[in-house]
Amino acid sequence: MEKTYLYETNDADLIAKAQKEMPDLQAIESLADFYKVMGDATRLKLLMALETSEFCASDLANVSNMTRSAVSHQLKILKNNKLVKSRKEGKTVYYSLDDEHIHSVLKVALEHILE
Repeated sequence: MEKTYLYETNDADLIAKAQKEMPDLQAIESLADFYKVMGDATRLKLLMALETSEFCASDLANVSNMTRSAVSHQLKILKNNKLVKSRKEGKTVYYSLDDEHIHSVLKVALEHILE
C-alpha cells in the first residue's frame, strides 16, 4: 500500500529514509531543551570559562564579572541540565564541564560562528 502525504512528493524514498532516521519526539524535545539552556549568553560565558579549568563559584564570578549569587543560580541550571558537574573539596565546591561532549559542542559552534 502506498503511503499518502499531506503534499505532493518528489521522492518518497528520501522522505521514508529521513523519517526512519529521525529521532523520536522525546529526544527532539530534550535536544531543544539543551539548546534553550545553551542559548543564554550568561551561561555560555560560564561554560567558556569552565573550558579552561574547573572553578569555584567565587572564582567564576571574578572571571565572568558577575555576582556570586548570579553565578550560583546559573550553575544550578547548568548542573540540573547535565552541562556541568561539581566536586567538593573541604568547604569549597568546584565546577567543571560535565564531559567532553559539552566541550565539543562549544568548540564546533564557536568555529562555525567565527568562519
